[in-house]
Amino acid sequence: MFVLQRMASSSSHPLFTSSLRLPTNPTTSSSSSSSFILNPISKQFYRLKLPSFSLFNKPHYHRRFSSSPAAAVATDSPTAAVDDNASGDVPNKQEEKVVLPTNESSQTLLRIRHTCAHVMAMAVQKVFPDAKVTIGPWIEHGFYYDFDIEALTDKDLKRIKKEMDRIIGRNLPLVREEVTRDEAQKRITAINEPYKLEILDSIKEEPITIYHIGDEWWDLCAGPHVETTGNINRRAVQLESVAGAYWRGDVNKPMLQRIYGTAWENEEQLKAYLHFKEEAKRRDHRRLGQDLDLFSIQDDAGGGLVFWHPKGAVVRHIIEDLWKKIHTKSGYDLLYTPHVAKADLWSISGHLDFYRENMYDQMKIEEELYQLRPMNCPYHILIYKRKPHSYRDFPIRVAELGTVYRYELSGSLHGLFRVRGFTQDDAHIFCLEDQIKDEIKGVLDLTEQMLLQFGFEKYEVNLSTKPEKAVGDDDIWVKATAALKDALNDKGWAYEVDEGGGAFYGPKIDLKIEDALGRKWQCSTIQVDFNLPQRFDITYIDSNSERKRPIMIHRAVLGSLERFFGVLIEHYAGDFPLWLSPIQARILPVTDTQLDFCKEITEKMKASGIRAELCMGERLPKLIRNAEKQKIPLMAVVGPKEVETQSVTVRSRFGGELGTMDVHDFIDRIHKAVETRTFV
Repeated sequence: MFVLQRMASSSSHPLFTSSLRLPTNPTTSSSSSSSFILNPISKQFYRLKLPSFSLFNKPHYHRRFSSSPAAAVATDSPTAAVDDNASGDVPNKQEEKVVLPTNESSQTLLRIRHTCAHVMAMAVQKVFPDAKVTIGPWIEHGFYYDFDIEALTDKDLKRIKKEMDRIIGRNLPLVREEVTRDEAQKRITAINEPYKLEILDSIKEEPITIYHIGDEWWDLCAGPHVETTGNINRRAVQLESVAGAYWRGDVNKPMLQRIYGTAWENEEQLKAYLHFKEEAKRRDHRRLGQDLDLFSIQDDAGGGLVFWHPKGAVVRHIIEDLWKKIHTKSGYDLLYTPHVAKADLWSISGHLDFYRENMYDQMKIEEELYQLRPMNCPYHILIYKRKPHSYRDFPIRVAELGTVYRYELSGSLHGLFRVRGFTQDDAHIFCLEDQIKDEIKGVLDLTEQMLLQFGFEKYEVNLSTKPEKAVGDDDIWVKATAALKDALNDKGWAYEVDEGGGAFYGPKIDLKIEDALGRKWQCSTIQVDFNLPQRFDITYIDSNSERKRPIMIHRAVLGSLERFFGVLIEHYAGDFPLWLSPIQARILPVTDTQLDFCKEITEKMKASGIRAELCMGERLPKLIRNAEKQKIPLMAVVGPKEVETQSVTVRSRFGGELGTMDVHDFIDRIHKAVETRTFV
């Protein structure tokens, strides 16, 4: 859920911290000087007076508010998003909440959205009588419907919405009717809806249910719906966009027009959602990646292939170094393996049989076929097979930042989130049956340790169990599933069980992280595998000198570095914390006469491991504005007085001036802040 809160009191800018921070360009309200701001910590919207930003705001301690939709509880924290007064006391605030429900939490909302899809389809066919209807479900934030129709424009959407409003205003009843399959087919044929005939063929249940809007329009549907169109608040409904979509997702079938809409129970909810949507747009990693010069995808090289620019590469190096450090301490051996292999390897693994459509074409080298790798698993198995193993060797943990290549349709590519080449933080554990629980627990501990470094504290955890078709004996499935459950229970993590949702080769745990906007991102996964050990015939010698097959565990913590970087950009809105920021400090001379001292400071900072740069050639206010736009955490201003006293006047991105300090003190404070993830 998301919470909209209105706060009457004014608030000053927060001190720069190395954690999440309030957006610097909040979406402003058209009615007043106050703004709706999405709290990046607690998924809450606040309405508060924005102060004029002085060049030298006095820094102070501040608080954040909890993410509970039931109450806003102030808690002392150095990871603030909303300020108190300068004394640190919490002022009394009159709060008014608007909680955004979900389809799961509100049956009323689900019915509204489902009915809106039908109302929209009826409206489309009134405005465009030749339009053919297909499918129109409810979705996370609203609904959509696909139509076989000429390309639509924004002007067309306005006409359709106007017709929807008329239908809603007529308060037409939604009436359920049960008919035979033959009767349904007869009615569909009579109104010439060919797509509906195909949908009818896919419905296996009897009888067939139809929902009518008054006596003017009907559709095949299982429900549920509101009782009458008048139960919909037309001011809480908005048509958002139109896009092309292939029928049944098949590129060989007709291109349809998909109209997306959003619907809520009341206007306040719609208003909160639209501000959330604007905040998500502001955080879009594709725009920020370009604005901050972090990465690009070059048409000359091909779609879905990521170029990490120097600043983005710095962040990647920091992530990789942290990843390697944590894994080495956790008993993993780090690997590097090739990007290609003989095609036979992928035949043994089963990828050519089950994953061919996502693999690139094979290449012929000296009369042998080779394949770009889509996975790292077979490579790690080959390293395991290089020598015999005893039960005493286990557990064996290997990890690799391995780049893989997968074919994706050009239409499905999306920034860093859907690419054709990416680096997985891949690892495999070979262990004995009675070691599964401890190894899973170790992976969960490592996952928590890693994700907490980036400020991710909330997870959605799912445990998927044995499907109908599976490899491996029932006994080992029971043991492995119990081990996963026990490990999760030992961690104290709440989780949902997806019965029968496991892979055919073993049960698994999937973890989604919650970002600053409350969105869930599939991230970590832990999969027990009974299949590949059998396919590659890997064994070990047990205590009775008999050959046994080890258990193999696949696991990734970040998923892919590209996708995780995209999530980080949107999570932080490009405002990376100090320890992760590509440029930590920018040195700004007041005039050119201070350049020599500025160069000396910059070199000292670089020599001490601080990512600093000197920026000159503009007047000081312009230099400061440019640093703000580039989201540089710290600025060290140097004028004649600073040269004389061998000092710098430090400005944080949010806290204004932090005061004048000795250069060595400034460097020490940065190191301490990076190490402890706290204030400068």
